[in-house]
Amino acid sequence: MSDTTSIKKFGTAPVFFTAISTILGAILFLRFGFAVGMLGFWGVILVVLLGHLVTIPTAMAISELATNKRVEGGGEYFIISRSFGLNIGATIGIALYFSQAISVAFYVIAFTEAFEPLFNWAMNDLGYSLPRQILSVPAMLLLSILILKKGANLGVKALYFVVTILLASLVFFFLGSTDYSSVSDITISKLDLRNTDDFFMVFAIIFPAFTGMTAGVGLSGDLKNPSKSIPLGTTAATLLGMIIYFFVIYKLAISVSTADLLENQLIMAKIAIGGSFLIPMGLAASTISSALGSVMVAPRTLQALSSDQSFPSKSLNKWLAKGRESDNEPRNASLVTCIIAMVFVVLGDVNAVAEIISMFFMVTYGSLCLISVLNHFGSSPSYRPSFKSKWFLSLIGFVTSVWVMFKINFLYAFVAVLVMSIIYIFINRYHKNRNGIESIFLNSLYQLNRNLQVFLQKTRKRKSREWRPSAICISKDSFERDIAFKLLNWISYKYGFGTYLHRIEGYYSKATFKQSKMELNRLIKSFDKIENHVYVDTMISPSYTSAIAQAIQLPGVAGMENNMVIFEFDKANPERLDLIIDNYSLARAGNFDFCILGSSNRELDFKKDIHIWIKPSDTDNANLMILLSFIIAGHSDWKKADIKIFNICKKEQAEETRKQLDELVVSGRLPITTSNIEIIHEQEDVAAKEVINKRSADAGLTIIGFRGEILKHEKAELFKGYDYLGNVLFINANSYKTIE
Repeated sequence: MSDTTSIKKFGTAPVFFTAISTILGAILFLRFGFAVGMLGFWGVILVVLLGHLVTIPTAMAISELATNKRVEGGGEYFIISRSFGLNIGATIGIALYFSQAISVAFYVIAFTEAFEPLFNWAMNDLGYSLPRQILSVPAMLLLSILILKKGANLGVKALYFVVTILLASLVFFFLGSTDYSSVSDITISKLDLRNTDDFFMVFAIIFPAFTGMTAGVGLSGDLKNPSKSIPLGTTAATLLGMIIYFFVIYKLAISVSTADLLENQLIMAKIAIGGSFLIPMGLAASTISSALGSVMVAPRTLQALSSDQSFPSKSLNKWLAKGRESDNEPRNASLVTCIIAMVFVVLGDVNAVAEIISMFFMVTYGSLCLISVLNHFGSSPSYRPSFKSKWFLSLIGFVTSVWVMFKINFLYAFVAVLVMSIIYIFINRYHKNRNGIESIFLNSLYQLNRNLQVFLQKTRKRKSREWRPSAICISKDSFERDIAFKLLNWISYKYGFGTYLHRIEGYYSKATFKQSKMELNRLIKSFDKIENHVYVDTMISPSYTSAIAQAIQLPGVAGMENNMVIFEFDKANPERLDLIIDNYSLARAGNFDFCILGSSNRELDFKKDIHIWIKPSDTDNANLMILLSFIIAGHSDWKKADIKIFNICKKEQAEETRKQLDELVVSGRLPITTSNIEIIHEQEDVAAKEVINKRSADAGLTIIGFRGEILKHEKAELFKGYDYLGNVLFINANSYKTIE
């Protein structure tokens, strides 16, 4: 962008006047009388207070965010997109833009209400009903010409003029009196609250008045100093508007009867000095000023959206983002905005979309408050706003926004959320690589994770009797075989936790560090193709032993201590077995359960069963083997597989062994049928390996136990000789596991 296109020309005044003119807009003149008549003085006071539970926290959140980083073109959209990511920002921004554009039509149509006497005269004296478009269409044309020809500069000058008329009409309203107020002795104590069942119906009518408080934020790209002008202008307009609301409500309550408030739409004209002329003038000024504010802000939101390539067409983005060479005035975006507004003006009634507009504004306000909350909890050192709100105020604003949305109109709130969801899905399809919603949550998640880890560390003293696996797996063959990762993922899917460490052999250096980052990214990308529940990382180490020593000292990914180590070797090429066996004592020194996975070249068939082989030497191993089979079978990969238990024992122990296993399955509520439990008599002339090879040749996974004492004598031979089997998981439990 050239220097000429980035000229900043406005100070704080346009922000304030754009906001206050919308706050004191058509709703104030046309609907506050009805609201007071319906709910009474205290009822409308509660409406205003509830509305400002949204607007004041939002104004403070905007002020905070605007003083942290420079807010460029697009105002609210810019803040949201730079916090939630461009895709979420574009979703909310598009909805916000259409709300702003349709609001122009809303205010222009409301402008015709100022000419109610004209329409009444035509009906009563001429017998002809004039269409509102006879005034609204020319007014929209003049407004469009003004913005397209002169831009925001003249718009701001016109804004000063109409705001002057608006304020004059309010002054004469407050100075006015009626016969009702002079004869009735009404004090604050006598003012009432009524028709509480209609509270949210009235709130829905009144709330659009409150949405004006962020109107000036959209001028951010044209401000000399946004970090000063946005907080000052927005906060001042919000607070002053609320104070004026209170006085208007009180004046209405004491000046006319309830019947007049409900029947006369322009009741303020009956109260004000010269009201028959000044109040319609004030209404006209308020609606035109609100329309001016919206027609200046909406094109800047659209221009910012296009600059961020939010639409699928590059040529469309380029055309909409283009500004006037002298001052970057968004003429193309203004043209589109005026066309959209004109369509709704010609239709003549925007009541059907008015509530949805409010919903989009509520989503915007809630998002701004949520961003403030997350930044407070994230405690990023780069978040250093000069204006600081309180996190609980922003939280109140966020919760109130969501609650009020659905309280006003559940169907419209649902439609608004549905529309924005569709927009988000569509944007995500053609902008897959842009930052998503996780960008704003990361810092808060870091803080939450830290606090949870500290809490869990403090509570470890109270040891739980309940066992669950928290496993580490170390492998340098991640890109050759992924069965070890799959095993860990099966364990971590629902009941356990897992950390997978890809070992890079060598000393820590710039080169190995770079290699580790590249291979980690490659691993994460490859594992993203499946439903992954495992934490993946790399470890640089010069030897297998040092890698194991480092790994078993790592904290568990879930906050509980790791209690299981998984090793893996290729059954067809088992040279790594010796390295694993050499480090058995090292792993057992930390009281870890020791698992060795023998990988087969045979393709995994998840329709086949999981077989557990229990031998007389598996006193401590048996329950761990059964628990692991249950945990693995809990993964959706194994949903069609059954668990089968084979117990090799002496003939005289067969009946008792069967009874114990049946009781264990029933008491432990294990998904194993009695028909899948088989007792095999031990035979002196037949080796256990021979029986296992024969019976489990077609198993999807075979689980076999081993004891440390036997490992010392047989070493690698203990794990060899299972050539007919597929993948085999050998288990050595550190201690007996209770199945409750």
